[in-house]
Order: sequence, then C-alpha cells, then structure tokens
Amino acid sequence: MITAGLLRAAGWVRGREAPAQRRRRARFLGYDITVQHSSTKITNGRRSVSGQIALRVPPEVVRAQCARYRQHGKPWPRPRLQNLDDYDIVRVYGAEYAGVVSYYLLARDVWRLSKLYWHAVTSMLKTLAAKHNSTVTKMAACYRAKIVTSDGLRRCFEARLTREGKQDLVARFGGIALRQDRRAVITDPGPVPVRLPRKELLPRLRRRYCELCDKGATVAVHQVAGLKQLGIPGPGQPAWAVLMAKMRRKTLVVCAPCHEHIHANPVAHAA
Repeated sequence: MITAGLLRAAGWVRGREAPAQRRRRARFLGYDITVQHSSTKITNGRRSVSGQIALRVPPEVVRAQCARYRQHGKPWPRPRLQNLDDYDIVRVYGAEYAGVVSYYLLARDVWRLSKLYWHAVTSMLKTLAAKHNSTVTKMAACYRAKIVTSDGLRRCFEARLTREGKQDLVARFGGIALRQDRRAVITDPGPVPVRLPRKELLPRLRRRYCELCDKGATVAVHQVAGLKQLGIPGPGQPAWAVLMAKMRRKTLVVCAPCHEHIHANPVAHAA
C-alpha cells in the first residue's frame, strides 16, 4: 500500500505510463522504487516482468559510499586506522561494508554494490600494506580465507586476534553474496499498545472517603504547591499538614467540613 501510494504520487498510472514516466523513480527509505517494463521476459506465454514493482539501489548511494574510500580518484589507505591491530582494521572495514550490503539485499540490482566492494577491499589492503610496509598482493594472500554460508562457500578476508585461554576473535570482510534475498519477509508490525499507569489520585477520589476524619462522604481535593508549605514539624503544625507530610503527598482528599477546617486553620510558619 505504501509503494502504490508513492507511485501514484510520482505520477504513474498503470497501463498508461508515458515513456518518460517509465524511467522515473520514487525514493523511499533509501531505495529507488520503480515499475518494471520488459517485452523479452516471457513466462508461460506472458510478459511476467511488466508492471511489477521493483526495489533498486540508487546510483547516488553507490557513489557516496565509494567516496569514503577514495582519494585522488582511486582507493586510498586510511592513515587513522594504521595504528590499530590487524583484527580491528578488518573489523571496521567489514562492519561498514556489511551494513550497507545487508540493508540493500532487498534490491533487485544489489550487484551494483560490487563497485563498493572493490573500493572498500582495496582501501583495506592498502591500509594493511602501509602499516606493515608491504604490498597489497602480499596482504591479500595473507588474509584471504573461505567460509561456509547459506549461499555456499564464499571467499572473504579474515583476521584473528589470539587470546590466552579463550577462543580467538575473528573479523571478516566480505563473504556476502551480492544477489537479491528473495527469502526475506517484510513485516510491518503494528504499534504495541502502552498501558500508562493510572494516577494515584483517581482511585482515592473514587473511594469517596475522607482521609482526615475517616468518614465516607462527598469529597474534594485540597492541594498545596509543595511539601515545604506544610510547615516545620512540631506542636504548631496542624493535623492535616501532619497527615500530608506523613503521606508525602501534595494532595489530600477530604470532605466539605474538613476542607473548611483546613482553610480556617492554615499553616502558621510555612517555608
């Protein structure tokens, strides 16, 4: 429903799109939303792609993400990371790359992020090479590894941090297949209702019970601005002020006679 609304706002009408409108895209949550059109994709004698909604990776996103690793028009090492351990360098690059790729796995053209992979891995290997005064080729051979994933055996770069008496920490870069995750299920859960606690004053009023004379009657609420207005504890403090100070409440539910008594006997020395 959200996608259809966005497409209507962008000016599409199914079946009557102009050629210029077919190339238009709606931007939502970082994705480009388009209506596909193809006369060559035939399934069961019908054009199975035309009119289908597709999520795509915006070209601006690819360029912006690659720019983080590029300087002077090519991938560049990061001097601020050269003082870190090899494990931390691979971990930082791996987390940045995995975060972007994982977010755009719903897109049909997630393969466009292969450009980001090349920029990120080249920058990472150049950073490691600058730290060890070595070459990119040697660093790639040193940290290249293979892991088993749900998409099969994948190549990646791996660095380990050895710890005495504990299992090694492993940082990986890559190992994610750049193809659409058709197994993903988009769920839009409704807001969870939050039960706010009722105010304590409401149950006290509903009891219709005077808290000063302990009698049931039509009640009202006497309120003070602050507990400091109840005066100094001692012989001169009224009974109603003593009760409110004991309850540590700025309100007191009282009947009409007690309410009149409170106003007739105010606190003599309020703070």
